[in-house]
Amino acid sequence: MPPRLRTAFWVQVQVRRGDQDHIPVVVTHKGDEQAGTVIVKHNRLGLGCHVYARTVTAEGTDAWLAVFGPATVAEAEADAYLGRAIARDPDVWVLEVEDRDGRYELDAPVVG
Repeated sequence: MPPRLRTAFWVQVQVRRGDQDHIPVVVTHKGDEQAGTVIVKHNRLGLGCHVYARTVTAEGTDAWLAVFGPATVAEAEADAYLGRAIARDPDVWVLEVEDRDGRYELDAPVVG
């Protein structure tokens, strides 16, 4: 298995990438610097939210699980999920991406 990036470094890259693309990416919960899991709340600003959790496929490749499937959910529902996730695992990182136009791209395929 190849070595993985430290989670804190990966998060920094996402924030920087958002800055470069003029897409706000904010860390709303800081997790374990070395190996914390990551959840991305993609806020479409009035169009609903998508929530993605970083995962690994059965083949060992990185992927993102669409927590609520392909549909958007209300921001309150996304926030409630994030609250439960943080309560279960305080080492999780949560990023919020504010992107009405859907320009932000995840770095691995979406499953689920």
